[in-house]
Amino acid sequence: MSREILIRPLVTEKLTHQMESGHYAFVVAKSANKVEIRKAVEARYPGVVIKDVRTMIQRGKRRRQFTRRGVNEGRTATYKKAIITIDPNGAAIDFFEQI
Repeated sequence: MSREILIRPLVTEKLTHQMESGHYAFVVAKSANKVEIRKAVEARYPGVVIKDVRTMIQRGKRRRQFTRRGVNEGRTATYKKAIITIDPNGAAIDFFEQI
């Protein structure tokens, strides 16, 4: 179940700094709600106690690339992002353990 809801962890420079204070971000399925996201994170990472779940839809951006043959236009993908706040007394999430 958690594989369909949690697509991948979101790791950026800003979110890496927020990991120290207990905030983690995931790209989630567009149809997932906050309760399903909470259950999926708790199932994938046992021992983690979730305090809060915030969701937002990140709209895709238009991109242009100028080449010798002309202009290539496209869009980046639209995705749903969930920011999880964990309880500091529980276990921490380690994204980099499988690298």
